[in-house]
Amino acid sequence: GFPGRDVAVSVKFKPLSGEVDQAGGVVLRYKDADNYYIARANALEGNVRLYKMEAGKRKQFAGVDVAVTSAEWHALKLEAVGSHFKVTFDGKLLFEADDETFKEPGKTGLWTKADSVTLFDDFTADKAGN
Repeated sequence: GFPGRDVAVSVKFKPLSGEVDQAGGVVLRYKDADNYYIARANALEGNVRLYKMEAGKRKQFAGVDVAVTSAEWHALKLEAVGSHFKVTFDGKLLFEADDETFKEPGKTGLWTKADSVTLFDDFTADKAGN
């Protein structure tokens, strides 16, 4: 994906199945498998959360409960400018948060977990504010 520091990543995703998780997410400022930011939506838990994966440990620093329906397409967007993050779900700004852990540019990408079967489409990564 588009490498950068101040970026917006978005994707359409459709959670199909999974008994442990039905999740899909977007990643930015990815340094390696143990260090990055991720916004993810989970249909089984009914929430959208923002995490940092730091030294292999996942820590939530923002999130809200929201209906994430299975077998339907949703849109998830994570935007980062400096230490400020915005998470948008289905075209609605859900929440904003701040974190200063990873300041360097990094890769962008997609994320899923456990036994999630999730379809992805229309992945975009661009400079934030475009």
